[in-house]
Amino acid sequence: MIFVDSSVWVASFSDRHPHHEASRPLLAGLRRSRSGCAVHSLAEVYASLTRLPGESRAHPRAAMQFIERMQQHTTIITLDGGEYFDTIDAMSRRGMTGAVIYDALILACARKVRAERIYTWNLRHFRAVAPDLAAKIMTPAE
Repeated sequence: MIFVDSSVWVASFSDRHPHHEASRPLLAGLRRSRSGCAVHSLAEVYASLTRLPGESRAHPRAAMQFIERMQQHTTIITLDGGEYFDTIDAMSRRGMTGAVIYDALILACARKVRAERIYTWNLRHFRAVAPDLAAKIMTPAE
């Protein structure tokens, strides 16, 4: 299974995004049976699309329609309460702070489905959060 981070989805939305052209081919080839994204990514994509600068900003309904397409093309992966707690605990034990927890939750979903490849435009944070998965974490341009 391939796993797609929120940053790739957001990049594919607007042709004004610097990573738009590199993200589109990856997403065009997604099939629900072979690809996944974290349930948290749905909220992250909505928040990002509805606060993009200027003309790139999505109307809330357009953002929701985009999220519906996400759901049509990927399996939405969830964590149960224990997995959620364990992920936060692991980050606290490593002394990691702030918004990196959201990357950790996304990566916990990727780990849960034993993703073969994890696509993101946030390589540095993802590899710092999950060094054991570093070889599987890449950009769509790779």
